[in-house]
Amino acid sequence: MINEMIKITLPDGTVLNKNAGITGMEIAEGISSGLAKQSIVIELDGKLRDLSFPITKDSELKILKKDSDVALEIIRHDCAHVMAEAVQSLYPGTQVTIGPAIEHGFYYDFARDKPFTVDDLEKIEKKMHQIIDDEIEFKREVWNRKDAIKYFENEGEIYKAQIINDLPEDEDITIYRQGKWLDLCRGPHLPTTKHIGKSFKLMKVAGAYWRGDENNEMLTRIYGTAWRTDKELRTYLNMLKEAEKRDHRKIGKAMSLYTFDEEVGSGLPLWLPNGTVLIDELESLAKESETQAGYDRVKTPHITKGSLYEKSGHLSHYKDSMFPAMDIDGNEYYLKPMNCPHHHKIYASLPRTYKELPIRLSEYGTCYRYEKSGQLFGLMRVRSMQMNDAHIYCTEEQFKNEFLSVCKMYLYYFKIFGIEKYEMRLSLHDPEKLGKKYVDEPELWLKTEDLVRQALQDGKLNFVEIPGEAAFYGPKIDVQVWSAIGKEFTLATNQVDFAIPSRFDLTYIDKDGKDKTPLCIHRAPLGTHERFIGFLIEHFAGNFPIWLAPIQMVIITISDKFNDYAESVHKQLKANGIRANIDSRSEKMGAKIRLAEINKIPIMLIIGEKEVSENTVSVRRKFKGDLGSLKLHDFIENIKKEINNRLL
Repeated sequence: MINEMIKITLPDGTVLNKNAGITGMEIAEGISSGLAKQSIVIELDGKLRDLSFPITKDSELKILKKDSDVALEIIRHDCAHVMAEAVQSLYPGTQVTIGPAIEHGFYYDFARDKPFTVDDLEKIEKKMHQIIDDEIEFKREVWNRKDAIKYFENEGEIYKAQIINDLPEDEDITIYRQGKWLDLCRGPHLPTTKHIGKSFKLMKVAGAYWRGDENNEMLTRIYGTAWRTDKELRTYLNMLKEAEKRDHRKIGKAMSLYTFDEEVGSGLPLWLPNGTVLIDELESLAKESETQAGYDRVKTPHITKGSLYEKSGHLSHYKDSMFPAMDIDGNEYYLKPMNCPHHHKIYASLPRTYKELPIRLSEYGTCYRYEKSGQLFGLMRVRSMQMNDAHIYCTEEQFKNEFLSVCKMYLYYFKIFGIEKYEMRLSLHDPEKLGKKYVDEPELWLKTEDLVRQALQDGKLNFVEIPGEAAFYGPKIDVQVWSAIGKEFTLATNQVDFAIPSRFDLTYIDKDGKDKTPLCIHRAPLGTHERFIGFLIEHFAGNFPIWLAPIQMVIITISDKFNDYAESVHKQLKANGIRANIDSRSEKMGAKIRLAEINKIPIMLIIGEKEVSENTVSVRRKFKGDLGSLKLHDFIENIKKEINNRLL
């Protein structure tokens, strides 16, 4: 019997006529032995498959190598499988649960009577090396659902049996074997364990509730990192070391920027004078740029009736992230988790016409969100936050310019803070979750997403599309930034709201005298003070540019007899709006200089006999060293220009 012939279309347009059932590996081997050796998976009609996957119909095929974008995720997922095999080989009776690839690495959750510790990692890692050296093939199998449940139950793998039982009825139950060991998995996988390489390292152990529910059993999670090459691994590990030095929690404490107090409450930061300087400078920057961009500032209260959040939809979508209601005069009040419903009320307080639009309302409002205790993390995850918030009400015709103006504001801020790497992520809705996770307006979703996509394309802005991550009321741009050492942060958001304005009966009278509903853009270019300052601390390692530094300079006297002149210099600096301290302690110069360096003060002004007699200051600048003596007036004028221009 002659096999059925199928057409395989390659990325360059080449069409191959092959027998049905041919695999990606066989096609790679037919092209060249070098390609076959480098291949890891295939992309078949847009879906990732194993190289051994049989191709049974006309298809578009890409053969992917280790340098492809998807390679790292597959390497990391394979590493998780190898780690799970190593664990069960070394510690019989341990149950495996879930083991995905994650950013920078992978993890696997294990159920064991005696939790793992960091002391176990070296032994597990050694066993993983052995499994990789054995070059074990990954083999995909499709099992009957009942047989799979029965198998895992008999093996004592109750968590795996539960996972299978909860899968949709129409989903194939795919099992991957590596030698005698097997695991439930959708795949794809590399051809063999050897393809993983050894550029990985087990990093830490943590507790994790089964399926993230604190009412479930506590499991042990082992984290690892994995990369294509040893060089990539070393780069990442060095970045982690540098990140530890830059940890905003350590630097924030050392520089007296903020504190937490148990009597105040977890996740509720107290800003100390030095940290408040950072807040004031950021707010000043925002006010300045927003005034130039035509925003009007507003203020709203910290608590509100629950009925407002019922109308906005926040109670149904975000109640778990809100603090519990307070009973006041028989009404439920909530600490506000966001400012938008209040701004909608401000818009609605007056009749509006098309001549007034766009209306831009901005506020540095304090919001409150109930983050679980285990999720709190320094300034990055808090329960009280001051948000650089604003809402723009505009017509559909005005939308593109307004949206791009917000994006340009992001770019302006990036330049000021020396943020060189960023990514805008267009978050889209999931059609299958309309009415649940998203407002049930399918046509408006597609129309608004296309508006945002077109605006980004017309503005020549780099962006990627992420399905299923939109806000419940419309698509959004999430802005990812990378610090000076390559650590990624989620900075801010730019959201489009086509649904909520109509819930609040927000209208404007168009040029034909008819009522129309405006579009609303939610934007927060600087995010919250808390998260953004946390990012800046780590980005600059506490060595803030002079305009932002809490203490911009310290005056150091060589001896007590120069204290009067130091006081005079301090007075003149203060009169010019420069933040300076005097160190007139009876200490050696070296000790005073070291203290200034520890406190990360950008400039030291050294005063001795020569400076007093010549009315100068001797300038020592961080990272630049001694700059010599300057006339006090000239120094002040130069430094004011640097501060006013917010130079790095």
